[in-house]
Amino acid sequence: MIRTTLDLDEKLLEQVIEATGEKSKTKAVNKAMEEYVRQLRINHLLSREGNYDLNLDDWYEFRHMEHDDWPK
Repeated sequence: MIRTTLDLDEKLLEQVIEATGEKSKTKAVNKAMEEYVRQLRINHLLSREGNYDLNLDDWYEFRHMEHDDWPK
């Protein structure tokens, strides 16, 4: 964990706290960031549908592929 200072939109932060159900701002923001990255990864995989050969022989290679083309 790192400690940092951020300028956040107060209304947006309140919405994030409400949406996540977290009590602390830190936990709410961390949860929102985790969900955002998770959704990016899901969308990336869905966009690649049909582009991977998922033969069981290739499963190890698939799981260890570089993810440099994930959206930033």
